[in-house]
Amino acid sequence: MTSSLAVLFLTYNEEMHIGRAIDSVASFASEVFVIDSFSNDKTVAIAKEKGAVVLSNPWTNYSVQFQWGLDHAPITADWIMRMDADEVFDPELVDEINMKLPELGPETVAVNLKRRHIFLDRFIRHGGRYPLILTRIWRRGHGRIENRWMDEHIIVWGGQTVTFDNAFSDHNLNDLTFFTDKHNKYATREAVDILNQRYELFAREELSRDDGSRQAGIKRFIKEDIYNRMPFWCGPLGYFLYRYFIQLGFLDGKEGLIYHFLQGFWYRFLVGAKALEFDRALGEIPDKQGKLKKLEEMTGLKLT
Repeated sequence: MTSSLAVLFLTYNEEMHIGRAIDSVASFASEVFVIDSFSNDKTVAIAKEKGAVVLSNPWTNYSVQFQWGLDHAPITADWIMRMDADEVFDPELVDEINMKLPELGPETVAVNLKRRHIFLDRFIRHGGRYPLILTRIWRRGHGRIENRWMDEHIIVWGGQTVTFDNAFSDHNLNDLTFFTDKHNKYATREAVDILNQRYELFAREELSRDDGSRQAGIKRFIKEDIYNRMPFWCGPLGYFLYRYFIQLGFLDGKEGLIYHFLQGFWYRFLVGAKALEFDRALGEIPDKQGKLKKLEEMTGLKLT
């Protein structure tokens, strides 16, 4: 039994990563598509040199861009895989995909993969960060991406999802300035989702705990139905202490301290602070359309 698999990347100025990523999936990817947001470095040239088909489209957000890729890339493969440019597949996972994917019966429509995070060249094993189980492979015609501004997942239908044993790595080679700048932008987008949850300003999707990765669905429930309802100043501290001590994040050394503090406390505090700032401005506006317009002005995002 044989099966073909297409890999879909989104890129903007990823010359540092894209060649490494494509090389890591070359043995099992029958098609590689790169949806580029008009990079001004060597990203496109490297991708084409590696055999990828490159399409260009202006950036709105990850969800819109990825769905645009699904809708416009000339995908003919049986399976589709979502992959970020700064991720790399370990040889053990490559072997597992080559061996198991062709053997999956028609009752299986998606595959969860385990992600490990490499931060300052250290594998972050603790603090609840490994394994992160994410739906990354699905049968063509059986999946799409959620329409959200942050924390978007793949929604699948028509059958069961299985989880493979081995992991891939999220290993971004940029520095801490890049990390904090990226998370500052993430915080704005996540604050938008919080305000949208509160005021129903535009359509939002609910990820069922039965959609693909059960872990992702449960985390979404905890974040939106419990954490986001707490006072913003107590949630981040409690979350960091839980990750660092109860989930043994301190065992990740000095790199882990930096990561768990920045990603588990500073980032979550920044999300809450931005949501508070936006909410104060929106609270004075009586109608939803006015709230939405004000939120667009404050964030610089086109939300409609």
